[in-house]
Amino acid sequence: MKSMKLEIIPVTPLQQNCSLLTCEQTRQAVLVDPGGDAQKLIDRVTELEVELDKLLLTHGHFDHAGSAAELADYWGVPVVGPQQEDNFLLESIPEWSANYHLEGRSVTPDRWLSQGDIVEFGEQKLDVYHCPGHTPGHVVFIHAQERLAFVGDVLFKGSIGRSDFPRGDHAKLIDSIINKLLPLGDDIQFVPGHGAMSSFGEERQSNPFIR
Repeated sequence: MKSMKLEIIPVTPLQQNCSLLTCEQTRQAVLVDPGGDAQKLIDRVTELEVELDKLLLTHGHFDHAGSAAELADYWGVPVVGPQQEDNFLLESIPEWSANYHLEGRSVTPDRWLSQGDIVEFGEQKLDVYHCPGHTPGHVVFIHAQERLAFVGDVLFKGSIGRSDFPRGDHAKLIDSIINKLLPLGDDIQFVPGHGAMSSFGEERQSNPFIR
């Protein structure tokens, strides 16, 4: 199996980390959390001459899903994820976006995800972990071969996700991190929804919120 290429493209004034993942053998690609700046994402995918296969969502907040409907229409590709408990957030994207003077469309995924699911593109496979707490339907994507995780707003370098949003749950958030993510291995690097990358091992040792 050929390797996967990662490019992080920050979008929206909140600098949300949208990840462009490309299977280097097939040139098929996915975007994880296309939260905004649709034209910027279209331009980059076009420039790289990759074939976009699908759009992946870790959760339903507007800065992670705000451009999904527009991009799905543009490319004619499916929207995959998150878990169905986040449907209420996906439906309210226009209202949340307006609060930040942004535009975003509500979106209904073509496929909801659950714990244990697998998402494929090209020759790449992403394992799905349901990690509620920041939102009830939050999922995390793990590329086992590359030892790489896309954790949305569950975990950050030196911090954790907020749980004071609608249907957030701090206890579930901590449980997701401690019992689902960290056991996968200290060597796993992760792309958070905002800010710099880190590793599960680094956070296990130094993150004050989970020690």
